[in-house]
Amino acid sequence: MKFNPKIHHRRSIRLRGYDYSQKGAYFITIVTHHRRYLFGEIQCDQMILSPVGQIAVEEWLNLRVRWPHLDLGAFQVMPDHIHGIIVITDKVHASEAPTIGSIVGAYKSRVATQSLKWFVARYPNKRLGKFWHRDYYEHIIRNERAYRAISQYIFNNPANWKKRRFSHWNPPANPF
Repeated sequence: MKFNPKIHHRRSIRLRGYDYSQKGAYFITIVTHHRRYLFGEIQCDQMILSPVGQIAVEEWLNLRVRWPHLDLGAFQVMPDHIHGIIVITDKVHASEAPTIGSIVGAYKSRVATQSLKWFVARYPNKRLGKFWHRDYYEHIIRNERAYRAISQYIFNNPANWKKRRFSHWNPPANPF
């Protein structure tokens, strides 16, 4: 069904009026489409990256190449999502100032493009389909205590993976 603003009332989860290009720390979560396990698997409380998971890591690190005024905090690839902290350290010229949305959009685009290239080279007769869930989650980190707590959550994510999964829940099929 085509989007119709009269019947589809999508509310933004972004903080109204907030300048997402301003200096600050942001906790980001990006999920794969239908929560497919594209990035690897958890074994013995450790994340074992697939080749697509390795691409996700490489492209995260490349954010600093594209935007040198960013710092990258804690980061973790999980089987079906990524968590990371992006810190905008300086306000650059207004025409060059990326928003968190544009940074996340560029990241999602690069990971999907590079992953598709990898996938097609190895599985020419299969389709990977849509890669990412449409949106992303962000949280503005407002102080050092919150930064430390979120960083700890990110680092502990693989060890807590099985605790959060329901015993009756079956993961989506691996496309590889």
